[in-house]
Amino acid sequence: MSTTAELRLQARDIRPTSGRLLVFRALENAISALSLSDLEAALVTVDKSTIFRALTTFLEHHLVHTIDDGTGQLKYALCTEDCRCGEDKHTDLDHRHTHFYCESCHRTYCLHEVAVPIPELPSGFHLHSANYVLKGICPHCKPCKMPPSFE
Repeated sequence: MSTTAELRLQARDIRPTSGRLLVFRALENAISALSLSDLEAALVTVDKSTIFRALTTFLEHHLVHTIDDGTGQLKYALCTEDCRCGEDKHTDLDHRHTHFYCESCHRTYCLHEVAVPIPELPSGFHLHSANYVLKGICPHCKPCKMPPSFE
């Protein structure tokens, strides 16, 4: 019987090897996007080249997307099951979403519900991709301010 992780890999025509399953599960269980260094630290029993090859395969098969959040390290996050980003350059922008980089904890979050705004470009410019990263403090780092209680 196949696990959910195995089925997700097979749905993207990826052979579910043990290394790939470990990388997939690490991404699946993460609360934010992960860098190669983050994955190395989390998967101490898996060598760097196995992690890198798994990520490369996941990218080629549109199972993950990368985020350049300005930190100098690409971050990786799982695509949603219905995502088709990168499969067709004409619909690529339809599946883009905003990312949020927390300046306190240094995590990068996918905000799937916030679409990337596409500006109107001058004549002759043709947009193929967009990277939209908002920066600030995430809810995990900034405690909610509750109104004072009335006694």
